[in-house]
Amino acid sequence: MAPSIKVAEASKGIENAQRDVNISFVNELALIFDRMDIDTGDVLEAAGSKFNFLRYKPGLVGGHCISVDPYYLTHKAVELGYHPDVILSGRRVNNSIPSFIVSKVVKLMITKDIPIRGATVLILGVTFKENCPDIRNTRVVDIYRELSDYGMNVDVCDPWADKQELSDHYNIELLSDDFLKFASGEMSQKNRKRYKAVILATAHTEFTELNLDRITDDICVIFDTKGILDRNKVDARL
Repeated sequence: MAPSIKVAEASKGIENAQRDVNISFVNELALIFDRMDIDTGDVLEAAGSKFNFLRYKPGLVGGHCISVDPYYLTHKAVELGYHPDVILSGRRVNNSIPSFIVSKVVKLMITKDIPIRGATVLILGVTFKENCPDIRNTRVVDIYRELSDYGMNVDVCDPWADKQELSDHYNIELLSDDFLKFASGEMSQKNRKRYKAVILATAHTEFTELNLDRITDDICVIFDTKGILDRNKVDARL
């Protein structure tokens, strides 16, 4: 039991700030290893062979705790005359990941001579974590908006998100439930849409059952932010 409300609130703040900083470290590693042309997951797996290595994975950081609580702590620190470099630098790294993902996908599309403007793109998952309906502060929305700014036609599939809530809060319309049934081979569909790029943003269990060949064009870019898809079928992973 904490001796005071101040201590209790501070403990909650630093717990989430610590996780944020740890994730930002592996996100920064992902940015570095991308430039070195080596797979971050392979590096982390090898490092994990040491018993005391902390097994954090790179990814989008959203939600109502990890992406928010560090700001309460840093705001108070600045009020008291201290600039918290480590915590804020972690926030900057994590906030940069959506733009990195979009930039990487666009570069891969250009490499494959896929026209950017007007391209059909699919985002798999919009909630801030897997197998959860929570869309609060989801950074997948940043990916959606930046792709749209490039002039792409972006669809979003998420079996966990509430359609009305997503529309009301972010003005994003979800694909129908039939799409997921088609993509997993449970049903046929006439005049099916083929995507030029697919970004797996949330590791919902349902996405592991997808047959990507049913929804992708012959020339397509597939980016896996969570490392759950068959790596032989993806162009890049975070």
